[in-house]
Amino acid sequence: MADSRTRTARNQDSETRYTVWVALAANLVISVAKAVGGVIAGSPALLSEAAHSVADSLNEVFLLASVKRSRRPADRRHPFGYGKERFFWSLLAAVGIFVTGGCFSVFQGIEAFRSGPSESHEGYLIGFVVLFVALLAEGASLARAVRQVRREAAAAGHGMGEEIRTGRDPALRTVLAEDSTACAGVLLAMAGMGLHLWTGQVAYEASASILIGVLLVYVAFTLGKGARAQLIGEAADPGMQREVRELLGQQPEIDSVPSLLTMRLGPDSALLAASIDLTPGYDSETVEDAMVRIKKELKTRWPELDQVFLDVTDAAAARRTAARGRHATGA
Repeated sequence: MADSRTRTARNQDSETRYTVWVALAANLVISVAKAVGGVIAGSPALLSEAAHSVADSLNEVFLLASVKRSRRPADRRHPFGYGKERFFWSLLAAVGIFVTGGCFSVFQGIEAFRSGPSESHEGYLIGFVVLFVALLAEGASLARAVRQVRREAAAAGHGMGEEIRTGRDPALRTVLAEDSTACAGVLLAMAGMGLHLWTGQVAYEASASILIGVLLVYVAFTLGKGARAQLIGEAADPGMQREVRELLGQQPEIDSVPSLLTMRLGPDSALLAASIDLTPGYDSETVEDAMVRIKKELKTRWPELDQVFLDVTDAAAARRTAARGRHATGA
């Protein structure tokens, strides 16, 4: 079971790495083309898109590092492994989007409003060609990310929307967000440049640059918020928690489950800690065998439960102790 789970995790990591490499290759080429086109055209919207692509390229380097580093085995200093490396590097990627992409784009838009530069039609023709090529490249990268999300959603048994909201792999979710935002940003830049050429008003292009920046800031905030929740210690899926509690309650040796806590340790790793009251009448050897059986059943049904801790108490003894306490206080 462990070998099968390891192979599955490696296959998913390999697919994620390929998706990130595709996005990185597209962004490196596009960022250079946008920067050159933006300088030639003197276009603030195109320069904003160049900054956006640079930010995405740096972020993909972070994501590649996260995939590799998160799979390091547990050691004495990190007994639960390095799975949360994914969440940390995803947080850095969100900061990169905010600073390099969002803030620079807003700055470019404000500067365009203040200076109102003049542009040549020849330069803008180059800009439109660059943006069209960028749209094709970003669209191809987005299609790759969408296909992977669709496959993982099908494997998990739910829709794409839920997979995007609750997906366990922050690297894939970040690439999907970056590519979606990149396509939207290219369309905004093309609209701003087109309206500028048509009306002669630089305000349209400056507004497009600011809108690109605001969009990037929103995406960065959303990704950062998710990474923050995962770093602090996010609980596992509520449906899984409910099913685990039901499974524990069905065991003849268990009287009740007073508390059940979970925490995500990585994209496909979780911790379970449950306090369980035993049904009276079982000897210690029977209880020990039951705990081994229950843990094995939990890990078989939910392979992501890497760490399972069951805090065992005797329900009957606990009730007698509570009754004696009430009697002593005259309650």
